Amino acid sequence: MAALKYAGLEDTDSEEELPPGWEERTTKDGWVYYANHLEEKTQWEHPKSGKRKRVAGDLPYGWEQETDENGQVYFVDHINKRTTYLDPRLAFTVEDNPVKPTTRQKYDGNSTAMEILQGRDLSGKVVIVTGANSGIGFETAKSLALHGACVILACRSLARGSDAVQRILGEWHKAKVEAMTLDLASLQSVQHFAEAFKSKNL
Repeated sequence: MAALKYAGLEDTDSEEELPPGWEERTTKDGWVYYANHLEEKTQWEHPKSGKRKRVAGDLPYGWEQETDENGQVYFVDHINKRTTYLDPRLAFTVEDNPVKPTTRQKYDGNSTAMEILQGRDLSGKVVIVTGANSGIGFETAKSLALHGACVILACRSLARGSDAVQRILGEWHKAKVEAMTLDLASLQSVQHFAEAFKSKNL
């Protein structure tokens, strides 16, 4: 690695990683371009790979595209109530090559469960999510349900689990969600949960 730096090359894990000072953006019609903040210029080709890309598919559920007063595209995440200039579909760009399209997935610490599941149909899948009445558990359960999975919210408090179910149904009334009692600290509770779950024949 030291030899790479000595030779003037960046130590990166992938040719898709942008050099320092570069930013990936999208146009209104979904084409990806690259902004070089150091030289204050933009270009269509990736600065390392030389590839041209475009985003694939529609925006994830709950997202909307807007344009600011300077004409720059930004995105509104109505579910998490935040805005960003980063197109959430950049996790699923394809090369500008109609013969051999390739899909690239790119996630980081800011990626949401909705972004990661974008474009996936989970119909027919049954998922048990523990601690699903709040926090990461709730966001995971909600995202899975909004993508078609049948989700069991396994919570210590049935009341809080039922409240979480109603919040998910408030976003999509056809979501297949159900709350069940489960305390992982109690072997008896685990056994009762397993028996109740098996009896549902899901």
